[in-house]
Amino acid sequence: MTRPPLDGIRVLEVGSYIAGPFCGMQLADLGAEVIKIEPPDGGDQIRSVEPFIDGESSPFMRLNRNKRSLVLDLKSADGKEVFKELVRSADIVVENLRPGTMGDLALDYHDVLNALNPRLIYVAASGWGQDGPLAELPGLDIMAQSYSGLMSITGQPDGDPVKVGVPICDLVCALYGALAATAALRARGETGRGQYIDVSLLESGVSLSVWEAGKYFATGEIPRPLGSAHQNSAPYQAIRAADGWFTVGAHSPRNWAAFCDVMGLERLRRDERFADANRRRRNRDVLIPAIEEITITKPKDHWIAVLRAVGVPCAPIQDYGRVYTDPHLLARDFFWDAPHPTLPAVRQLGSPMRFSDSKVRRGRAGPRFGEDSAAVLAELGYSANEIERLMDQGIVKGPTAKAVGS
Repeated sequence: MTRPPLDGIRVLEVGSYIAGPFCGMQLADLGAEVIKIEPPDGGDQIRSVEPFIDGESSPFMRLNRNKRSLVLDLKSADGKEVFKELVRSADIVVENLRPGTMGDLALDYHDVLNALNPRLIYVAASGWGQDGPLAELPGLDIMAQSYSGLMSITGQPDGDPVKVGVPICDLVCALYGALAATAALRARGETGRGQYIDVSLLESGVSLSVWEAGKYFATGEIPRPLGSAHQNSAPYQAIRAADGWFTVGAHSPRNWAAFCDVMGLERLRRDERFADANRRRRNRDVLIPAIEEITITKPKDHWIAVLRAVGVPCAPIQDYGRVYTDPHLLARDFFWDAPHPTLPAVRQLGSPMRFSDSKVRRGRAGPRFGEDSAAVLAELGYSANEIERLMDQGIVKGPTAKAVGS
């Protein structure tokens, strides 16, 4: 099999910014035809996010690769009809609007869309979930990070609150949405029916607290921030060198022994306070300074070379300038260049999903505003005159219209 695994699957993406579009991007990378439904008053908000390349948002072109853009006014009667026609031929709808918004548009899954297409799989991503006391509140990634407990364990002990550097709740929610959608396709093969999927930023964030739940539900202890240190292992954190920092994970018996031997720290290996992983963790406040007495004497590259030579897990702390030019990632062909109709090729991050047989799509950069509007309507059977009327009325827009920020 050389085709992408979701080749032939049609996805309608109704949303903005991160969770919905990142979910749609995963499905597009896997080969689905993703039609991005954008509002006529500027489109997806991320089109306004800097930096711009000749009027096109650089982040947008990466987050929305392999998609088609249909600019459609879902508030208008004609726009709703176009959307319903698309739903009849769709396999999946992905949206990350506030709960109830699709109902306000008279396009609710339960009341309308499921009747049009009983095989439709509907992914609703939101901040807090589709029901419950918080459901109607706006929910952004930082709120989910704070409410889910993630910010309570991120950063230095006794330091200011710190969020994870990437919008982790948005991104994980999107990944759960894509995973659930593909699972629902499998279930549909058995039942012939689609289903409704409710994924939230909050529950996505809470779901990541594997170690923290293990501690709290066993002992009642509330986890606290540990900087770069691991909750249950030591040494497993950033270590100071003469010229900066590197990370090490010498937590297994073999790695701990090899670490001590190669670093000249045999005395620590013989110390009863550090005899096993639990005691090393409990005595971390003594262990790490003892290690750094040695590591601050030489540069980080020296220690990485020494530790790698004996198989102890370690790595430099790279900034993104190094990551995006990293020889290992380049050797694995992780980055790729996507064509764009008006710009030079747009560098893309690769998909981490590598199949031995199927292909992951490497198609085009994120589409121009309304780039595919006319083509999608024509495929639905709309005549040239009907398309022209819808565009004249502003219900549909093409690439000559201006997006937010352009």
